[in-house]
Amino acid sequence: MDFSIFISQYALCWLLFINSAMSELEEYQTYIIHLDHSQKPESFITHESWHHSILNSLSPADEAEMLLYSYNHVMHGFSARLTPSHLSELEKSPAHLATYPETFGKLFTTHTPKFLGLQHNSGIWPVASYGEGVIIGILDTGIWPESESFSDSGMPSIPQRWNGKCENGTIFSSSDCNRKLIGAQSFSKGIKAAGLKISKTYDFDSPRDFDGHGTHTSSTAAGNQVLGVSHFGYARGTARGIAPGAHVAMYKVLWARDTDASAASDVLAGMDQAIADGVDIMSLSIGFDQTPYFKDVIAIASLSAIEKGIFVVCAAGNAGARNSIINGAPWITTVGAGTIDRSFTATVTLENDSDFEGISYFPQSIYITNASLYYGKGNISKAVCNHKALDSNEVAGRVVLCDYSGKIDIDKQLREVNRSGAFAGIILSNTSYLFPDDFVIPSVILHTDSGTKVRECATREKRAKIKSMRFLTTKLGTKPAPQVAFFSSRGLNPISPSVLKPDILAPGVDVLAAVTPNVPFMTIGNYDLVSDYELDSGTSMATPHVAGVAALLKAVHWEWSPAAIRSAIMTTAYSIDNTGSILKDETTGLPATPLDFGAGHIDPNKAMDPGLIYDMDFQDYIEFLCGLRYNKNQMKAVIRRHHWNCSKQHTDLNYPSFIATFTNETMKSFSRNVKNVGDPDSVYHANLEFPTGMRITIEPSTLTFTQKYQKQNFILSVEIGIKAPRVIYGFLKWIDQHNHTVSSPIVAIKT
Repeated sequence: MDFSIFISQYALCWLLFINSAMSELEEYQTYIIHLDHSQKPESFITHESWHHSILNSLSPADEAEMLLYSYNHVMHGFSARLTPSHLSELEKSPAHLATYPETFGKLFTTHTPKFLGLQHNSGIWPVASYGEGVIIGILDTGIWPESESFSDSGMPSIPQRWNGKCENGTIFSSSDCNRKLIGAQSFSKGIKAAGLKISKTYDFDSPRDFDGHGTHTSSTAAGNQVLGVSHFGYARGTARGIAPGAHVAMYKVLWARDTDASAASDVLAGMDQAIADGVDIMSLSIGFDQTPYFKDVIAIASLSAIEKGIFVVCAAGNAGARNSIINGAPWITTVGAGTIDRSFTATVTLENDSDFEGISYFPQSIYITNASLYYGKGNISKAVCNHKALDSNEVAGRVVLCDYSGKIDIDKQLREVNRSGAFAGIILSNTSYLFPDDFVIPSVILHTDSGTKVRECATREKRAKIKSMRFLTTKLGTKPAPQVAFFSSRGLNPISPSVLKPDILAPGVDVLAAVTPNVPFMTIGNYDLVSDYELDSGTSMATPHVAGVAALLKAVHWEWSPAAIRSAIMTTAYSIDNTGSILKDETTGLPATPLDFGAGHIDPNKAMDPGLIYDMDFQDYIEFLCGLRYNKNQMKAVIRRHHWNCSKQHTDLNYPSFIATFTNETMKSFSRNVKNVGDPDSVYHANLEFPTGMRITIEPSTLTFTQKYQKQNFILSVEIGIKAPRVIYGFLKWIDQHNHTVSSPIVAIKT
């Protein structure tokens, strides 16, 4: 026998033995393997037989036990238990597309991508490649670059058109940027000139975020995927932004948020730099008081950005009242906040085994059993837990029942229960105006209807007890949802009431996203609670959702103008909640109006293919400003040029919504044009919806298109009756044969 052949055979056997031994030592884990189905050899009749063959090539002895499922509909691929060596070999195959490690629990994200209908295998996410190549500029309190949400794992290279930088500063260096966070700059000369120092105790003199607001908004818009996050156990799941493939650039213009130290000069500088750097989307969850546009720094800078083709989205404000809209310039997309179909609950069980579920954010996994129930029924002040009403000697170690009177804020009642040294609290209330950091003690808010039985138990029995209280439950499918959040600012827009604002509603309540781990979320007892991810609420949280959707639309339609993107978002929005009713106002529980929700709640997948768009260019905005009758200096301040043409001088923009204000007249007309961005041969018929007391007519009622990008004009007229309510509204819906519905709200207001 040839000695060299003997050595080769010996070496081969030895290598096989080593490989087998390694496989035995390595730990098996479950992976989902995504394959390119076009790579399946014709010799395999089914995909499953192909999958078996792949696994057989890796480990013939274990192949039967390795395969879990073959997928043919959710994706083309399979799930299997593999060792790292197996996985490494499999990923070398030209048929391999992606590997997904096994995870556990429901996909909550902030739950908002799922609530918005975003899916991996269909819709706008895969078509837009998750926003790949788009740059979102965030103007906020800075960013925490170490957050996993800003990992550049899987991110493409930085676009060549990018001109920005990553600056050095306090606990921040240029090396903190990567392919996800491609730029970070801070602007503080304005506040320093005003004598406001940047305290080392409350902020960083750099793009680094201190209080977490900017980190939260950035990760909401474009955060990368992060597994297993939660708010101290609530909303557990995988965190990802709305456009996880997009790049982020942070412009820190807001300092020491609690003292509102944000100088207009700094905000202008940040927006100016963002335009120069080449961002595609600009997101601002900040704002100044209502003021004419020639004094409004965000309006002025935004118009310049719009002229450069940058989509600008801003928060509507958190005043929660009528006529409180900020950032309402018609070239800005103004966002209100809505609730989502997720709630956080605790369960109270009485001694008779009756269960009562209520709202709770108490951030610890505790289980209270066999606790005495206290109810100060003989003293109204004690019954409603007024300030300093509870006697520590009476309530120590007991569960206190607070009978909400409607006059004492729930957070104050919770603080009183905590001050008194009680074990836990139960508050009877119908309100939903709750925030996670109010829950400084184990407590639950029970709806008055169910809480009445708990009160009866406490009243009837001298030694009433709570059998148990259980916390840290997250529930999906809450109804009704969405609702207009109680804090979301409402229209009219006092600066330009001829434009309906807000434009759109987006998730803004209990949004889970990245934060800074240096500041405690809350203190319970002697312990500070700190987390990398927390729930937060506000139109600040709604705004980056729209920024993310705009990034997805930009990735699909690079040629679209900012007005076209906004039109697509507005005309595909929905105004019906998950109970089949018009969106409700969280404050009253009654039906809301477009003054609250604008065009409706955002629907990203439908926005990708709107059918028709209401487009505008810079000259349209000039004509609008001329219609406001600004003088020459005021016009220069807004449009930043010395020469312009005011040929029309009207405030009736080619906007995707309609609002008519009536004084003595009873009819108003609007002229609009729409551009076909759908199927070349399309015929749209007008469907008009309006209530008694309102009449809407349109001419023509049919629009026929023979090619893409063709435009058609129409005139819409609105009449109201003498007995019509002060605010009344309807809808115009253009519907074609290709399943497009282009919807616009029509609001009439008596003054």
